Amino acid sequence: MDFIPNDVNIFLNDTKVIKARIYGEKQSGAKIELLLNKPYIENSFAVFIKGKVKVGTILLFEQSLCAEVLEIVEDGSRIVFFYLSTDVLKNRLNFNNLIEILNTIGHIPLPHYLNREDEKTDESDYQTLFAKNYGAVAAPTASLHFTPEILEALEQKFDIHYLTLHVGAGTFKPVDCADILAHPMHSEYFNIPKDSKEAIQSDKKILAVGTTVTRTIEYFHKTKEENGEANIFLNPLNVPKRVDCLLTNFHLPKSTLIMLVASFIGLEETLRIYKEAIKNEYRFFSYGDGMLII
Repeated sequence: MDFIPNDVNIFLNDTKVIKARIYGEKQSGAKIELLLNKPYIENSFAVFIKGKVKVGTILLFEQSLCAEVLEIVEDGSRIVFFYLSTDVLKNRLNFNNLIEILNTIGHIPLPHYLNREDEKTDESDYQTLFAKNYGAVAAPTASLHFTPEILEALEQKFDIHYLTLHVGAGTFKPVDCADILAHPMHSEYFNIPKDSKEAIQSDKKILAVGTTVTRTIEYFHKTKEENGEANIFLNPLNVPKRVDCLLTNFHLPKSTLIMLVASFIGLEETLRIYKEAIKNEYRFFSYGDGMLII
């Protein structure tokens, strides 16, 4: 760890991945797949549904769980509320009630590029050591490299701080417009505790573990908001102002994540590093290798 500057605060994301994928059927019997994305308003939720649905469609799942479609959104998501079929009043389940059921019937929402169904081992392998606050549909994968021994060694040498950003499905949305500034950046809920906010506002350098931590800190630095929805898009034309160092994985081409890397070191250097990674057969994506930018 001698290659890490001594005078840095290290920031980690303590979000926890939800068993956000559930399988069920419409009242007609047609099979559907639902991916919970994030809470919306008044105990409703933004979700993605495989299969045609219209407003008013009722979806049926295990454990008496039901969902009713309230709205169809332009980005392809749906707004639904959940209730239990045993509840004649159809009271809307809140987030905590829903999580309890999903922990029983749901599946870990592995990224599509892994090309496999989730397995029992993913329940631990796709969570960080310090996962605490339920809300993510994808893991902050840079933190998956940490073992208890590595984390303990870091804690002995550096000040460690935590914040929360619930990674949403939008993190996998590719940039498909010629002008990157025209890309509609997704938003994700974040929260920065008081001690972490004070560390960000200090004079010490910052090492962000992952793109999620970077986006959260840079959004706070720009807006001074301690919680809410962060939608900052870091790229070579919008570079970081507060984060000095970054630990991250190797990301998909044409993604906002690889553009975030380029915001630190420029496009030319990013391409050089990725060519070297391909040449040396580094592993990419969620369960892949990582790199440290200092």
